[in-house]
This record gives sequence, structure tokens and C-alpha cells, in this order.
Amino acid sequence: MVNATNFFVKVDGKESPEKRVSRFKQWFNRSRVGNMVKTGRYRRKKNSKRVARDSALMREKYRAERERKKYYL
Repeated sequence: MVNATNFFVKVDGKESPEKRVSRFKQWFNRSRVGNMVKTGRYRRKKNSKRVARDSALMREKYRAERERKKYYL
């Protein structure tokens, strides 16, 4: 579980509240804190060997396709 922490942004002079909220949202999305909280919310089962192998094969397929497209547009 992720520990509870208060996140905030410092006030910059005559900055409006809307601007401050948008700056906080940008920071929050870039820091991936939301993703950590979402993934830590539920327990996930470990991948079986078959699933891990299938996903590795798909990654390799897409990697080869990207490499092929790089030279032949």
C-alpha cells in the first residue's frame, strides 16, 4: 500500500488559483503518483510463464515491425 502524503505546489506571487491548480495537475501527471496509487490499490496475480512468454513474443513482433518501418516508409 502507498503511504498517505500531502502534495502541494508553492504559491508564485500573484498567481491565480486556476493557474496553481493547473500547475499541480501537470506535476501530478508527470510524477506518475496517480499510477502508483491506482496500481497499489488492488493485488495483482503474478504472470504465468505462458502469459509472460506470449507478451514477450508480441513485444518482439512490434519491435521488429517498428524497425522494419524505420527504413521502409
